[in-house]
Formats: sequence, structure tokens, C-alpha cells
Amino acid sequence: MHVLYEKVARPLFFRLSPERAHEVAVHALAALSHVAPLRRALEVWAQLPAARFAPVEVCGLKFPNRVGLAAGFDKNAECWRAAAALGFGHVEIGTVTAQAQPGNPKPRVFRYPVEEAVINRMGFNNAGAAAVAARLAGQPDRAGGASRSA
Repeated sequence: MHVLYEKVARPLFFRLSPERAHEVAVHALAALSHVAPLRRALEVWAQLPAARFAPVEVCGLKFPNRVGLAAGFDKNAECWRAAAALGFGHVEIGTVTAQAQPGNPKPRVFRYPVEEAVINRMGFNNAGAAAVAARLAGQPDRAGGASRSA
């Protein structure tokens, strides 16, 4: 996966503004989230061996590994299933506010390639709690079972 990212994905993403690259990644993962066979294949391919990346239990919750995707990437609960299939031990949705809001004025994401860093000043741009709750209510649980009630 490292070679695929370095040789293909990274050069393409770096031709876009940092915020547009983020939007493209979220939309691509959202599309993948809706194709269960591909999502399951990705999950099998990205699965970490438990012996090397030990599962952990915290406050009664069991995680397959210690590396999670923090809030801010999937602000509107659009791509959490595909993000989980990439091998993250957990995926946090958000940041979600009560009402939809646009966030800070653009430009608001800045790349520093030499430092391999990004500064994110997006603010809390999101569709709002009702929209996120509705999206989550219609999705099956991670195991692929019936929808959960909110």
C-alpha cells in the first residue's frame, strides 16, 4: 500500500489544494463504503496480524489495535465504514455541531511538505447533528447486520 500511495495517490492529491484532496478522499471512501464486497476485500487486505498489533481493551470496549482515525476526517459520517476497513482500530465521526455550519473562511488548510505537516483551520464545517444522525440511522452496523436505532 505504501508504494501505491507514494507513486500514485500522493502525486495526484498534491496537485489539488489540501482541502480539495481531503474532500476527494472522503468522497472516494464514501463510495467504497457502499460497495460491500470491495469494502470487505479491503478489510481482509488491510487487516493487521494480532500478534504484531495487539488488540486493546479500554473501559470495556475492545479495539483490534491502538491506532484510530480521529474526529475531523469524517465530519458527516459519510465514509466511516471504508475508513474502518483500512485497518484503523477505531474511527471517530465528527466534529458534529447541533446546527449545520460552513466553518472558517477559505483557505483554511495548509500543507508543509518539507515538514510533512498540515495545518487545519477548517473549523467545525459539518452538516449538523440531525443530518449525521439520519445518515447513521440508515447504516448497518460494522458487522453488516441490521440498522441500529438512534
